[in-house]
Amino acid sequence: MSVAEHLERIGRAHVAEQLAHPTVAGIARGDLDDRSFAWWLEQDYLYLLDYVRVFTRLAWQAPDGHLGDLVDLAHATWHDELDLHRGLAAEFGADLEGAVKGPACDAYTSWLLAAAADYADGLAALYPCMWGYSTLGRELAAAPPAEPRFRRWVDTYADPEFAVLTRRCAQMLDEAVADPERAERLFVEGMRHELAFWDVPERG
Repeated sequence: MSVAEHLERIGRAHVAEQLAHPTVAGIARGDLDDRSFAWWLEQDYLYLLDYVRVFTRLAWQAPDGHLGDLVDLAHATWHDELDLHRGLAAEFGADLEGAVKGPACDAYTSWLLAAAADYADGLAALYPCMWGYSTLGRELAAAPPAEPRFRRWVDTYADPEFAVLTRRCAQMLDEAVADPERAERLFVEGMRHELAFWDVPERG
């Protein structure tokens, strides 16, 4: 079993926790409150800006054979995921430009950027997001929400092209990791950050 396969096996229980989270369940049903999703969308937008920085930091360290992979991942995040957020922002009343990181976003992005100082550590730390969202997208697409705005969000992560990018991450991870136990610790910590990220403030 490869390192990535081992991490994915561990990650299934963490994905199940995310699917049961009220925010994800609300997206799945298509009835999550607009204000809650707008707040989450703002936080994820700020997160993805730093996610692009993580990819570029890793690209600087990457072997020649994977430089293009990391550039492609940064490009896809900037042009596909962030464009999705920009498009949904107006529909949900999100203020992307005026958004400020909440505690969960700040903790996660700070941890990710620090991990990316080391090539193998950075790949293990980012894999929960890549693999997790690809898996969530696939699970949610099996019974997609009828609400078109949430359906568009689900379709982005269920897209087979997103799964291809995830497999490229897995290949890089398998080639780079020399300490599988360390990779597992980073992966599990990343999955914990992923779950915490779904929490949204109570709305009065």
